[in-house]
Amino acid sequence: MIGTRPLRILVVDDDPAMVGAITALVGTEGHQVITAYDGLTAVKRYREERPDLVLLDLAMPGPDGFTVIGQLRASGNVPVLVVSGESAEAAKVKALGIGADDYLVKPFGMRELLARIRAVSRRTVAAAGTEPESDQLRTVGTLTIDRRSRRVRVGDDEIHLTPTEFDLLAYLAAEPGAVHRRADILRDVWQTEWYGATKTLDAHVAAIRRKLGDANWVQSVRGVGFRFESPG
Repeated sequence: MIGTRPLRILVVDDDPAMVGAITALVGTEGHQVITAYDGLTAVKRYREERPDLVLLDLAMPGPDGFTVIGQLRASGNVPVLVVSGESAEAAKVKALGIGADDYLVKPFGMRELLARIRAVSRRTVAAAGTEPESDQLRTVGTLTIDRRSRRVRVGDDEIHLTPTEFDLLAYLAAEPGAVHRRADILRDVWQTEWYGATKTLDAHVAAIRRKLGDANWVQSVRGVGFRFESPG
């Protein structure tokens, strides 16, 4: 969670029973729940309430979850955890590619949901004040990563990344040229050992590459993982 304080969580699902179960579960950890049962209401409640985290189903009346993710991303960088009955890989890759921070398939274990909430929320905490100033600002070629403000620029253009995309890029850029194993990235950035299929990592890398433009800042190392390298 953000620090150790309770979160304000927007739960979006058209199944009242599921909303009730999630509300009861997160309430055991002191979190406050805001509810929405369709896409239009979800976006409205987000803009009115500005929650700390969104738990979002994909299939619902009105705009579907994919559309809602896009609208949330246009409004800010709130962490989005998709909680969906859709288990197809294509749906996961699409959701992560357009800005979701994590994806959990129904049915799920209640302890797993709480663990995912904690992991996603931790990744939104800026590291300002915990590192030397020289480590807070990194410039490689035309790319600048400011960990204090959590901003990324390529030349004069600011690049808008999701919280997880920022943390992944900052993690790789901390050691230019070093090759990071997939398992290590998942452990250190997602802060979990049980995360599962690494397609999630591939989707986030693809999104970072797309946003940074044609230059290949994040390079694949076949059979191992990824490294950050100045394309120049």
